[in-house]
Amino acid sequence: MFRTRFAPSPTGFLHEGHGLAAMKAFCAAEEAGGECLLRIEDIDQTRCRPEFERAIYEDLSWLGFSWPEPVRRQSDHFSDYEAVLAQLKSMGLVYRSFLSRKEIAADLMASDVGLSPAGEYPYPGPLHSMSEDEEEARLDAGDAFSWRLSLDRCRDYLGTEYERLSFVEMWAGPDGQTGEIAASPHWLGDVILARKDTPTSYHLAVTHDDAQQEITHIVRGQDLFHSTHIHVLLQRLLGWPTPEYCHHHLLFGADGKKLSKSAGAATLRSLKNEGATAGELRRLWNA
Repeated sequence: MFRTRFAPSPTGFLHEGHGLAAMKAFCAAEEAGGECLLRIEDIDQTRCRPEFERAIYEDLSWLGFSWPEPVRRQSDHFSDYEAVLAQLKSMGLVYRSFLSRKEIAADLMASDVGLSPAGEYPYPGPLHSMSEDEEEARLDAGDAFSWRLSLDRCRDYLGTEYERLSFVEMWAGPDGQTGEIAASPHWLGDVILARKDTPTSYHLAVTHDDAQQEITHIVRGQDLFHSTHIHVLLQRLLGWPTPEYCHHHLLFGADGKKLSKSAGAATLRSLKNEGATAGELRRLWNA
């Protein structure tokens, strides 16, 4: 059974980049005789809005796609993610971090961490451990904090299995990677899994939901290729299956940058209002 998902966040209207991602996922499922689920990834309760969620359904239907009901909304399952985080805490694999961005930048400079293939400076963990008394004082003061996954502890926990983590890339990564690929979680460093006032992060929620929904193939853009390396680690730690991955090309604007909401990419509904048809757009994206 081939099962994938399209999982947008309702923080704005869908644009052409989303349209391409939806087409790749829904068409891959159709060609394989499987199904593509729709998942609403609305963990950001500050930016997600009901009108954007309604627009997702409208725009996808206009493009000619359909999906099984009910649709999973991540905000309905915060307790699930809290339970997973509690499991990782009990395994001793996460730690509470009170560091500000400025303090993290200082740690990175002191650690002489270089730019990773993921295009960022991975946080290797705190240079100095915090005593229980100091941590208790920070909690009593109400200071903001995040829960980070400790790669050092994960490496100790898994032993030699850590170095054997891998996944299968069915299509191609951003540098043409394909086939079985060795996972390199250190490219992203000690990622955030939750915050004081937010029970989950993208990494934790997406791996949980993929396992919960029995996703067999993950079809998504190449901009998320490097996240796979952390997701494979989480899957192994939590006993979840590792799906096969299918990363597709991205759409870029005239400035050479990836189409995005923040960059003001044309929305699907604006293109529709200008006279574009769903068929024309799908042919264009498939070119």
